[in-house]
Amino acid sequence: MVVPDQVMRGSTVEVRPRIEGRDIVAEAFDDGPCEDPRHLLFPDGPLRADVSSREVRLAEATCTEGCCGALYVTIRRDGDQVIWGAWRNPDAVEVGLPEFRFDAQQYHAEVERATLDRSWEWPARTVARLLEEELRRRTAWLERWECELASVSAWLWEPDQINLFFFHPGGAAVKEDRPWLQFRMTLNVSGGDPAAQAQQLAEELTAFDPRLAADVCGGSPEFARQLGYPWPQRHML
Repeated sequence: MVVPDQVMRGSTVEVRPRIEGRDIVAEAFDDGPCEDPRHLLFPDGPLRADVSSREVRLAEATCTEGCCGALYVTIRRDGDQVIWGAWRNPDAVEVGLPEFRFDAQQYHAEVERATLDRSWEWPARTVARLLEEELRRRTAWLERWECELASVSAWLWEPDQINLFFFHPGGAAVKEDRPWLQFRMTLNVSGGDPAAQAQQLAEELTAFDPRLAADVCGGSPEFARQLGYPWPQRHML
């Protein structure tokens, strides 16, 4: 895990795989950061290996994949070995990395170790993770208000707060080309016990309609009009 020493707006925590001391992403891709741990390191996450091959994105260009590419690897298990290969960058003809083979037992032990290691988290990040886990268990809260949780995030450049994002009426509306809005709620956190803070925030949040305390941060002015919400006259996220 890499947490930048100098924090500025947009700084991210990265999962940077090293193979025999080699920073393999740095060797093949320098247009943007590696993926955040929340996308790679969780129980039964994409880095696990089985007989079915799985393509995993390890890094994305700062300006988005569609602009300057990304780095993908295909992970699969072959007997007592795990194979990383079939490297791909949509923005390049060739990646230039070889196939890597690992002992399957050692590989899975290392993935589990990295998944369980939270020593790099700062208090707000821990609160955000625990709060999201708790809210995803309380699905009836958002369903009651025709909302769907998107994420709970903590950013390095805002160490004392977290941001809760959700959709109304739900993520399905985006795919079905129906009116939808994304909301953002900013919550302050302290240096106190993260688990206690997450539990308290969950109790407070599930007691009311979240749209009453959140700001519209995504969608369109027309969708806002159709759903009966004002469109913010400010820079959108």
